[in-house]
Amino acid sequence: MSEPDEVLDCRGQRCPLPVINLARRLPELPVGGVVRVLADDPAAAVDIPAWCRMRGHDFLAAHPTHPAYDVRRAH
Repeated sequence: MSEPDEVLDCRGQRCPLPVINLARRLPELPVGGVVRVLADDPAAAVDIPAWCRMRGHDFLAAHPTHPAYDVRRAH
C-alpha cells in the first residue's frame, strides 16, 4: 500500500459524513494529490466510489484489511 499525500480519519462517522469530509478536504490538495479516507461505516465502500464517479475524481483503491479508501484529485 503506497503512502497517500494525506490521511482523513473518518472512523466512527456514519454516512454521509465521510463523503462530506472528503468533499471538503480534496480541493485543498493539489491536482494529482491522493487522500486516504479511513472510514469504518460499511456504506463508505459504496458511497466513496460513487462520489468519485459523480465528481470526476479517481477512486484508486479500497483496502479491505483496513477500512481505507484512496482517492486522487483529478481536477
